[in-house]
Amino acid sequence: MNDRRKNALILLLVLGLFAASLAVIFAKPTRLGLDLKGGVELVYQGKPTAQSKVDSESLNRAIDIMRKRVDQLGVSEPEIQLSGAKEIVVALPDVSDAARAEEEVGKTAQMFFYDWETNVIGADGQPAPTEATATGGENAGASQFGLVEYQAVLRAAKRPAIIRKSDTTLEPGCTPAQVGECIYGTWYLLDTKHEKVLRGPEETEKNLYADGYKPPADATVKAVRVNPGTVLVQARPVESAAGKVTQASPNSWYVLNDEPVLTGTDVTNPTQSFEEGGGGSGEPDVTFGFTSHGQKVFQQVTKEIAHRGQEAQLPGVNKEEAQQHFAVVLDGQLVTTPSIDYTKFPEGIDASTGSEITGGFTITSAQNLADELQSGALPIKLELISNSQVSATLGKTALKQGLIAGLAGFVVVCLFLLLFYRILGVIAVGGLIIYGVYFFALIKLIPITLTLPGIAGLILTIGIAADANIVIFERVKEEIRGGRSVMAGIATGYKRGFAAIVDANVVTFMTAFILFALATAEVKGFAFTLGIGTLLTLFTAVLATQAALGVMGRSSLVTHPAALGAARRGKGWTFDFMGHSKWFFALSGTILLVGALAIGGKGLNFGIDFKSGTRIQTAFIKSVSESQVASAMKSAGYGNAEVQQFVNKSIGGTGFQISTKTLGPESVKKVHAALDTKFGNGPNEPGTKDFSSTSIGPTFGKTVANSAVIAIIASLLVISAYIALRFEWKYAVPVLIALMHDLLITAGVYSLTGREVTTATVAALLTILGYSLYDTIIVFDRVRENVPRMPRAAFSQIVNRSMSEVLTRSLATSFCTLLPVLALLFFGGETLKDFAFALMVGIASGAYSSIFIASPVLTHWKERETTYRNRRARILREVGTVPAYATAVAGEPVDVEPTQKRKRTRRGSLIAPEEPGEQLSREEFHELVRDIDSDGEPAASSGRGAAAAGVAQRAPAKKPEPDVEEAPAEPQRDPAADLTPEDLVLKDEPKQRDKRRRPRNRRHGRSR
Repeated sequence: MNDRRKNALILLLVLGLFAASLAVIFAKPTRLGLDLKGGVELVYQGKPTAQSKVDSESLNRAIDIMRKRVDQLGVSEPEIQLSGAKEIVVALPDVSDAARAEEEVGKTAQMFFYDWETNVIGADGQPAPTEATATGGENAGASQFGLVEYQAVLRAAKRPAIIRKSDTTLEPGCTPAQVGECIYGTWYLLDTKHEKVLRGPEETEKNLYADGYKPPADATVKAVRVNPGTVLVQARPVESAAGKVTQASPNSWYVLNDEPVLTGTDVTNPTQSFEEGGGGSGEPDVTFGFTSHGQKVFQQVTKEIAHRGQEAQLPGVNKEEAQQHFAVVLDGQLVTTPSIDYTKFPEGIDASTGSEITGGFTITSAQNLADELQSGALPIKLELISNSQVSATLGKTALKQGLIAGLAGFVVVCLFLLLFYRILGVIAVGGLIIYGVYFFALIKLIPITLTLPGIAGLILTIGIAADANIVIFERVKEEIRGGRSVMAGIATGYKRGFAAIVDANVVTFMTAFILFALATAEVKGFAFTLGIGTLLTLFTAVLATQAALGVMGRSSLVTHPAALGAARRGKGWTFDFMGHSKWFFALSGTILLVGALAIGGKGLNFGIDFKSGTRIQTAFIKSVSESQVASAMKSAGYGNAEVQQFVNKSIGGTGFQISTKTLGPESVKKVHAALDTKFGNGPNEPGTKDFSSTSIGPTFGKTVANSAVIAIIASLLVISAYIALRFEWKYAVPVLIALMHDLLITAGVYSLTGREVTTATVAALLTILGYSLYDTIIVFDRVRENVPRMPRAAFSQIVNRSMSEVLTRSLATSFCTLLPVLALLFFGGETLKDFAFALMVGIASGAYSSIFIASPVLTHWKERETTYRNRRARILREVGTVPAYATAVAGEPVDVEPTQKRKRTRRGSLIAPEEPGEQLSREEFHELVRDIDSDGEPAASSGRGAAAAGVAQRAPAKKPEPDVEEAPAEPQRDPAADLTPEDLVLKDEPKQRDKRRRPRNRRHGRSR
């Protein structure tokens, strides 16, 4: 199959995939993230319980249970996924009540059933079934009979450990030393001076001080442990006379023997119902059945309770006082404590027909409890460490801004390619269109949830895809300018440019992979789109465009070099990059010094992603001032809240940002209600609009910071290893120096400008690591290519030559990538603008460091090697100075030793036989040894020695040998062009007449 037919088949494949992608785009919906459509995001951290450790099994089980609960909420297209080692991220689109979502989704729902009176602990530390002051009597579990939490902890802490199989606070095999942070009881942090419980319950004493907690300065702190076998349970919610809950979480506690008779796993078919039948109130309740084991235990326990009631029926004691109780505890709080009527159920309650839970339920709360029991208890404890809420209006505005930024970035990149590369630009634009359609189809097909960071990744990959074309097109132009035909130039350009593209894209993909593995859920969308786009670039920017050029190769459109922008130019870049390296180092040192002083003096403005807190952004229906908003927050109990006014198109103009300590969803809901009431026009017209909030706990902030550091270090290590393998280890060190240079400059700029550092900034920094390498690899790849081409030159001359060849493409790729980034900066929303700013600074710094930092560092290091030190010494000895570029006698730049008079041989190469597999004769081998100038010995004072040094003097006249002929004059060629394979060797003597070559003896390599 010839090349033309092969290219046609490739184009048919590309067009077929293009048509299939269009079908996918129109057939499948786009899944939008919360930041584009509004909703609630909750981030939980798993913590162990006595029954289960935090491992992949327990986390996956928790996710399954949470998914059932979300389904019961009726949320469409929810996303529940692991993030990191212990975090679970729950995204609930189109949900506006974060408090209810948090209450339902992350509730542990661990239910235990107790025989009440026999397990309540009295003042002496023993069960006190007959003490009404301890049990509550006929009002068992009521708040007025419980202890305040501080007193309850002291009572519980006096009890010794009681080890039972049913303990809920003891991990099997754990001892009081809690080796490996196993669970042995529960810990509380007390302020004995003010008789308060500061923190607890926690699994270990260390956890009492987690998240950097510091007790009040005037507190007398004491950590106490409640041993296994004893638990604290909160009193029942306080109800009004009408049966409505007036206080859901009273400061009233009971101390219990930790000996439940049944758990939630023994419950079946929980259903919200109503109290009906004789004496029924018609109030909502929860009915349920029992497993076979649960039925037996329930009947036996209620039988024992009924018998105790009969025994307590003494003269003068009424029936209500004598009745004993059965307690239901859900997540550490009493839900209900029903009495067992011993006259109606003397032998216990037959559980075959099930049972019910009553007491102060609304229809919603009863349904919620039924749903929680139905989905099952979470195997581990889940702590809410972050929550955010985005209004639907803000989401739509953000989507619109992201699409505008993406379209603008695509248009400016296409214009640049068309203006700079003409016909090649047309082909590149076609490749970008194909790339965009393929990418969007993949987003819908996988499917990928599209978020704002994901849109940023998509826009950035437009520039990366264009960069791949630029690298190849510049190489094609270079080959054509060097004298190759258009078709040969295209073939050679793709062949030689492909290695640089693969190296650069592999590094970018590895960075994206590390970012995806270690970053927060918000940034994962960016990392995923960046990684997929990078892989897709290799197909569209290389295979598709090469096939298109191959098919068009004989067309008049591409046969003229000018149509490809490959018309001959002047001498090109002749700047002495290595000779001026000290000025570049000085400039970078000054910039880094200023940045370091700024970081040391002002520091970095870390956002709540790192330092925790709650941020509320909202607009109001009428004009208000910062002081009025601050006053409203003070009235709501948040006097330390910081209020800032800002202008944002997303909220239609002026809005306010309110920053406070970390608030839970319920507290955010109260703030929202307070602002609505304060600035509204009555109950039917709330005062706020476009209300959104983000709350980050200290745990989450610490996790984000650790992940960021690990991701950066991991990226540096992986990049170093790859560069060392693909080049050599000495090439990796300048790369690391250049990368640290870019990171420090970006950090310094952030410090000087006071911009906030967020998770998006971390994503941008990691992207900078990958992209900064793009230009560096292009330069190093050309250096590696030129080293064997310039066997007599100093390393600085090799690097200068390489820099002059690739500087245009380095600047073009950087500029092309900056174009979509600038589109993000000008047209994107606030999140995209912050991200784009970091990218803009990093890309500009990366382009500078790859040229003026990495290459000079490599040069200074490599020239310490013996080979290059001897070359440099020889040049200095013979010429007195080392020119920036290797020069011949006439002063023109050259890459290798100029063509000289040479003995006639049957070979044309100094370094290899004419054809692979041939052997050298003894005479030819000795001639080869003589031709190679030993770098370890002083050069001869002949013209040949000087020429070999990279700078040639005019050789003294020498009588030519009889069998040596003058080489024909070579046509002038572009000094910046790559060498052809023929340039690497000495030319064969021109033949006097055309005659057929006699067959060779393949075995000995001679004619016969």
